[in-house]
Amino acid sequence: MTADELFPAVLAGHVALCIECKTVTRASVPVRWIQSTSGPGTTLYACPDHAVTLGAGPTPEDALRAPRS
Repeated sequence: MTADELFPAVLAGHVALCIECKTVTRASVPVRWIQSTSGPGTTLYACPDHAVTLGAGPTPEDALRAPRS
């Protein structure tokens, strides 16, 4: 086992994988939100270049809630 495997580089701050080009970016833009039947949903991110082409998708704030009776 090498030192790189024992001590991997840790990136500071929020990083995410772009869903289009599969690169790690620190300037991630939320573009999709996937509802889950068990547990919290999942937010998908894109890099700034691909966020423009993918457009804004449903996010947790966009979800319509059924009125409570």
